[in-house]
Amino acid sequence: MGAMNEPNLPRFIPQGLRPTPEQTAIQLAQNKVVLIDANAGAAKTTTLAIRIGEAIARKLAPEQILALTFTPEARDVMRQRLLDVGVPYATVARIAVLTFEDFAARELARIDSDDAKACPQPRQLKPYALAAIEQAGARFGGLYEDLDLRTHNIALSQFLDVQLSLKATMALEQVDVDYLGPEECAEQLNMTLTDFLVATEYERIRLGSREGALFRGPFDATYDLARSLSAMPDLAQDMAAYRVVVCDELHDLNEAAFRILNALIAKPSCFFVGAGDKDQVIHAKLGASEDFLRHRFGHSYPNLVRYPLTYTYRHGPHLAYAMAEFKHKPVDSNLPLRTEIRDGHYDNAAGHDACAEQAVAALAQWKRDGNPLDGCAILIRDRHQSVAIENALMRAKIGYRTQEMAGYLQRDEILFLRGMMALALDDLQAVKSYEVRTGIVEALAIFAEVELTPQKMEQAKFAIAKDPQLLRDFFSAYISSDEREQSRAAARQITEVIASLKEAGAEANAEQALRAVCAQMHLETAARRIFVRPYDASVVAKSLAGFLAAAAGTGMSLRDFWAWINASEAFASRKRDKDVVAIECVANAKGKEYAHVLLPFLEVGEFPSPLCALRDEENLFYVAATRAKARLTLLSPSDPLQRSPFIAQMRLAKTMAAADAALGRNEDRPRPAAPARLYLSATFHERMEVKALGAEYDLARKAWFVPAGLDPKPFARWIRG
Repeated sequence: MGAMNEPNLPRFIPQGLRPTPEQTAIQLAQNKVVLIDANAGAAKTTTLAIRIGEAIARKLAPEQILALTFTPEARDVMRQRLLDVGVPYATVARIAVLTFEDFAARELARIDSDDAKACPQPRQLKPYALAAIEQAGARFGGLYEDLDLRTHNIALSQFLDVQLSLKATMALEQVDVDYLGPEECAEQLNMTLTDFLVATEYERIRLGSREGALFRGPFDATYDLARSLSAMPDLAQDMAAYRVVVCDELHDLNEAAFRILNALIAKPSCFFVGAGDKDQVIHAKLGASEDFLRHRFGHSYPNLVRYPLTYTYRHGPHLAYAMAEFKHKPVDSNLPLRTEIRDGHYDNAAGHDACAEQAVAALAQWKRDGNPLDGCAILIRDRHQSVAIENALMRAKIGYRTQEMAGYLQRDEILFLRGMMALALDDLQAVKSYEVRTGIVEALAIFAEVELTPQKMEQAKFAIAKDPQLLRDFFSAYISSDEREQSRAAARQITEVIASLKEAGAEANAEQALRAVCAQMHLETAARRIFVRPYDASVVAKSLAGFLAAAAGTGMSLRDFWAWINASEAFASRKRDKDVVAIECVANAKGKEYAHVLLPFLEVGEFPSPLCALRDEENLFYVAATRAKARLTLLSPSDPLQRSPFIAQMRLAKTMAAADAALGRNEDRPRPAAPARLYLSATFHERMEVKALGAEYDLARKAWFVPAGLDPKPFARWIRG
């Protein structure tokens, strides 16, 4: 980039910070491929921004720089970091800062004049998915008897997840259906035959009979470009050429994105810098793997150079050293900040409510310490754990938001039980939300395993949401003689269960009545049929158990518990601007940070999950713990044998003395002032005058400055105040 043989001294001086020696080494690296092995909170994005600033300072045009990210949020952060380090807004606007998906769509449009319809929201893909299911049934229904061609929202969501996984891993390219046949292909890809056939029909619809795609959903552009590059290697020559390519969050890299990166890096004049943390690989379902950082880059580019980013700028030494022990790697912090790690214990025999109450107590202590709740996040292993947490927060009248996941009262398995209560009490009108009413209708059909056509389902949802009284006739009105016998039998079964629930009466104990419904409907068994992944089915079972425990905890009648549910939903859905706690699944928390992180349910069987790979669970815990800045609260059972092994792996007692010493060192050490250049306000017409006086021009900042060691007095009238 630029004049590669010039003296290798920094030409870009970032504003407001003094780069560490690690960052400076990356800033000045001249190797074709540079990988940054970074820790959590190690200023990866800032370091990449400094690297870009150096390229511009070395006379590289901004248009020759490409910065790639995996999410729109990360893209926006990258742009902001460029501004933060001092790259002018007008220059940043000329740099291609794009997600992989945006870059791929732009390249496809440029190379092929592609005009595919963009469908970024899953709801926009629903008609195409339904058409693929219908086509699969028409083409293969006579050949295979056991095809499971359901069309409810859970089935469609699972299918779209399968699509994403197949495309991220480029798995469809690994099989030859003409040679192996559909059954062997599905077995080789470790997926159901139904999913394989629907996936191939979906792609047949999406790609049509022409060269370009008819439409594209999330990740389709990345997949299409990677697929085209594999089928036509010469296509890489037509891709836009960049002199410098940087990529953030390389731990999210998958096969499709890797192929695109390879095509960019392979151009002779391209230099690549990528940053990632192998211990933050948590999106295996989307093809993410530590193999890219550990091996694949090395195989493709044996001369690559690796640089570390050891220091974290998110938390102090106590958490840094604990994570160093947990992950067996160097982690340090120069921050004069005591990040507290607090242990809280609960009686595991008392159920999840005991843990949730400990979480509320930890939040109350945080408030007493003079801190706002806005800085708190309760990070859970999975959504079933939020049932007890949400109820405890409501009892304490603490507002919360559930981020990307739905609150527990809006989840399908709970909506089913709410629907059964509404039928027994003939009171769906008590549910004020139109969306929740439609969700209840669909959940009743899903968990009763009554398969309605998409048209009938939409008709029922619309009619009943508008007129809740129609719910009482749902199963008789919409299950007609032309439906499959399986659906008619299911309708008869649920009608009997509803009659039994009505007979129990509104004053029946809510927990006992709902437990009877779960048993009569065999809900756990149904969940294993409805959800393809055993882990997802287990989460549903635990969610139902949590809901039943909540009913038992109230001791209420069916009528009173119904009223309590609707009042709770009103509380949870209130709009709040401040003093709100975040509840979030760990997998959705990557890239975020909070002043106070609470990790509840750190117990055997919960975190780590016995149904998931231990390495993946360790990475999830690492991501969760490293979101904390000032305080990390760990909540585990009183019985040490029931505690998550992850707590012991942090070796808190062992690291305490070293962390205390490091904190004292950091507090005593004078904070180095950020290097400051004396910038001038000289106009274009005055440039020759200040140049003659010895001023130099900062290409990245687009401004003249007084070099170090030069007397500033002659420049007095241009010195910025």
